[in-house]
Amino acid sequence: MSTRSVRRRDLRLVPVAAAAWAAAVLATLAPDAAGGVAAGAGAMTVAGLVVVCLAARRGGLVGAGVARRASPGRARVVAAAAPVLAVVAVACAAMTGVAVHVAVAAPARDALAALPVDGGRSIVFDALVVGKAEGGAIGIRFDAIVTRATVGTQPREVSGPVLVRADRVPAGLDVGADIELRGTAFAADAGERAVLVVDATEVSVRAPPAGALAAAAALRRGLHDVVDGLPQPGAGLVAGLAVGDTAGVSVDLDAQMKASSLSHLTAVSGANCALVVGLAFAAAALCGARRGVRVAVALGALIGFTVLVTPEPSVVRASAMAAIAMLGLLLGRVGAGLSLLTVAVTVILLLDPWLCLSLGFALSTAATAALLLLAGPLADGLARWMPAPVALVVAVPLSAQLACGPLIVLIAPTLPLQGVLANLLAGPAAPAATVLGLAACLTAGIPVLGAGLAGLAWLPAAWIAGTAQTLAAVAVVPWPEGPWGAMLLAVVGAAVAVSVIAVRGRVRTASVVFVCAAAGLLLGVGPGAVVSGRLTAPTSWAILACEVGQGDAVLVRSAGRVMLVDTGPAPEPLAACLDRYGVDRIDVLVLTHFDLDHRGGIDAVVGRIGVLVHGPPADAADAELLARVAASGADTRAVVAGASGMLGDAHWRVLWPRRGATPGNDASVVVDVAGGAVPATLLLGDLSEEPQRLLAAGGALRPRYDVVKVAHHGSADQSAGLYQATHPRIALVTVGENDYGHPRASILATLDAVGAVTARTDRGGDALVWLEDDALKVWRPRADEVGPDG
Repeated sequence: MSTRSVRRRDLRLVPVAAAAWAAAVLATLAPDAAGGVAAGAGAMTVAGLVVVCLAARRGGLVGAGVARRASPGRARVVAAAAPVLAVVAVACAAMTGVAVHVAVAAPARDALAALPVDGGRSIVFDALVVGKAEGGAIGIRFDAIVTRATVGTQPREVSGPVLVRADRVPAGLDVGADIELRGTAFAADAGERAVLVVDATEVSVRAPPAGALAAAAALRRGLHDVVDGLPQPGAGLVAGLAVGDTAGVSVDLDAQMKASSLSHLTAVSGANCALVVGLAFAAAALCGARRGVRVAVALGALIGFTVLVTPEPSVVRASAMAAIAMLGLLLGRVGAGLSLLTVAVTVILLLDPWLCLSLGFALSTAATAALLLLAGPLADGLARWMPAPVALVVAVPLSAQLACGPLIVLIAPTLPLQGVLANLLAGPAAPAATVLGLAACLTAGIPVLGAGLAGLAWLPAAWIAGTAQTLAAVAVVPWPEGPWGAMLLAVVGAAVAVSVIAVRGRVRTASVVFVCAAAGLLLGVGPGAVVSGRLTAPTSWAILACEVGQGDAVLVRSAGRVMLVDTGPAPEPLAACLDRYGVDRIDVLVLTHFDLDHRGGIDAVVGRIGVLVHGPPADAADAELLARVAASGADTRAVVAGASGMLGDAHWRVLWPRRGATPGNDASVVVDVAGGAVPATLLLGDLSEEPQRLLAAGGALRPRYDVVKVAHHGSADQSAGLYQATHPRIALVTVGENDYGHPRASILATLDAVGAVTARTDRGGDALVWLEDDALKVWRPRADEVGPDG
């Protein structure tokens, strides 16, 4: 049988997975339509099966009692059409199953969504934790299933998934814990698994996990204990590589892992599960076990591993994908692996339709398909220029990068060209860190042995951390955003694949020419974008809100002197913004507070800062950052309300925090700048409602401001009175893609009510503001809203 026929046969199930995915998208985005989708797809399923049976009968393919047999020509037509009709029927059945799941879940989800959560009302939730608590730039988050909600004094029996955000992890919080939440909530975006997002001010554990979940939690804690004391950042990475527990990974290392395309190593994926299954299968084989016993042992190991790393949705998904690539390799047929992949995707969507909009699920599917279909041909093509083993090592990350790149640019329109190199360097160390870390986790309670294995696991983990730190500093190449950018990168990726795989012919020649042209464009796009930005942007700007994602980076300029208020979440977008507008030196850097989304990009400006003013540091890491900046030649000063200075011809004042403030959002440095051609500007950091109210009542504000940088990216925790008191003409909302609901509708309505024009960096990009003949001017690189005079 030819390779072509094998692939044709095994590609038949792809439409089934595609149909299930499409139905899931439609049903989850429009739950009211799920019943109609289920009914329509069910009817098509029945009709398809009837047509298949009738066609088979009339073609003489079934039915021993059929007297008249069809002609050979008709039989051939029916033989060709019947499998197609069968696939259509199965695809419709999959669509029916997905839509029925959503329709059945809709009443409970609607009841939870109907809770009166508007207006910041405090609600008490009883819930069961179903996902690990993961840290971020601000606080923690985890998934939970609500079982009851109390609004005021009235309890309501509700049930449904929620995403919980809190400031800290209380003792005993783990998967399986019974908890009580007190806080505010708002509706999650359409299509999300979570019905509500709960901002919890209090999280109390009523009952910790029990049974197998409690044992798994104890093992994970034991792993953290045995790596405690080993050098960072490798020590914090051991648990992430072994069991997907990223609690010990610092926010800086997390950002570096993402920037170098290595973050997938700390997520429990099909590769982790396949490694566990493969080791268990091999161990059973070495013991002489029969195939049935080997399969049972491997399955038991997979179940145990799933419980150990917590059976949350992403882990269950990874477990379902676990042995696809390995099984295809064992069977010696790429197509077999593809068939299993499509079946796995379909089954997963039947069990959890809300995964259809999960980028992680899409990336997992794309990467697995690429390994099955693309890695082998790429390795064969690369073997023309390098030894075959090296070609295979290069082909694996290259195939995954080509497949996943178009999806990644939808959320981060850049090309991390160092990603393939980073995975080549770190990839071989990951299995060793995983196996040794798992062994350390399972033996953590055994003196010497657990600590010794943890020390061995630290070696590859430290190598991976060092690789991430080194390659994260490499500049990324900007890429067109949105669907067009994804399509363009898909075309470039296809051309790269063809140029490597094809041996000769016009197609390969055209692909090589296209890839060379794209490479030339990439080499010039960085400088070209800078030149273009400098040519088209106005040069007289006084206020510049940089588009840096979900974070703050606002420049103020007067008489050639520049102040930067916060640095955004990462160095790359800030460096790109400074390059676009020709900013080479920062005379005054203001760090309003030390959350990652405000200080994460500081490496872009270290070494060219004159003075750093800041609020109260929270811990040793903040103090270390200040010391590093001071060592680069900057003067560092802690400030409170009353501090002031000159910026060129402009005067700046610090209006907040008060002396003795507790570090955090409410101790944000609030800066007032005016004069010297700078519009009267108020920059509010991440100040919340209560300190905003106190600030408005303190008498230090101007009667009116031309520009106000809205606090906390437009969160709901705002004082309408502050914005009414400041009467801003332009409201800058520094925000990027996020799952916090920023900017919230309530603050946008407040800004509209006071007559402000809102300029959002997530929609219009950078926002440049200046005064021209006493008129306030605004310029945006993309269409959004503009100021009242321009």
